[in-house]
Amino acid sequence: MRIFRYRDSGGLILGVMADDGSAFKLDEPDLITLWKAARAQGVMLSEFVAERIAESVPLSRQAESLDLAMPVDAPEVWAAGVTYERSRQARNYEATSGRLNADTFYDKVYEAERPELFLKSTAARTVGPGEQVCLRSDSAWQVPEAELGLVLDRDGTIIGYTAGNDMSCRDIEGENPLYLPQAKIWKRSCAIGPFIRLADTVADPYALAVSCRIYRGGVKMFDETANTGMLKRKLDELIVFLKRDNELFDGTVLLTGTCLVPPNQFTLKSGDRIEIEVETIGTLVNTAVNVHELDTASVAL
Repeated sequence: MRIFRYRDSGGLILGVMADDGSAFKLDEPDLITLWKAARAQGVMLSEFVAERIAESVPLSRQAESLDLAMPVDAPEVWAAGVTYERSRQARNYEATSGRLNADTFYDKVYEAERPELFLKSTAARTVGPGEQVCLRSDSAWQVPEAELGLVLDRDGTIIGYTAGNDMSCRDIEGENPLYLPQAKIWKRSCAIGPFIRLADTVADPYALAVSCRIYRGGVKMFDETANTGMLKRKLDELIVFLKRDNELFDGTVLLTGTCLVPPNQFTLKSGDRIEIEVETIGTLVNTAVNVHELDTASVAL
């Protein structure tokens, strides 16, 4: 069961896709309102939604054919780094200018009790499916990072799972770790969506295939798939550290890291189509554009 939002003449509408693919309109304005209503009745969210749509008439269109928007307005998007072995290798390559077998602070954080967590984005900087993500003007080595995202409430409870794109400047981060905020945060440097699979409908979040595909001029430049079972850290572990002496907000998204890294010689270019797919959740599609092209670019998805 997947939650989504779509645009129509009346604004943003909340919807749900049932397991058989049929889509239904919901009366609530957003996911958090829906979540609170279910909790007030003391029932699981999937059960609450199933009861709501049992007597409803499905939408005349499939959810994927609607004008989909960000499924949740995340007040903050946080991200975890170096949670996969492949990510550790990539970060070491950046930090050591390609020297092999050179240990760095990334090795330390990979093995440490405390994970790497950082603020990735805010609601104003985050985009949804079909929207453009920006390429930073002062970076020459930029890549998407395909990640499983956790949608949390203010208590750190996982409401659902979504797909996320943690855009990253490998050269800026590799030059100096203190530049991490600049390597990660800028206009439209994060995308989430298109769906949120309700947490109580996911049997095993450590058994989800995650794929990243990049197309340039219709030609596939990168295509790899990994699995969340390769995660070094448990999801609850990341949440515990995120909550520690910190204030969470309903709808916060925590991206859990990536193990899909394009070849070291690859960098995104304006017009590249990025597809990030998480099994049973959906495919997040965005087009990369230079910042100065944002208002005039019209790359068809």
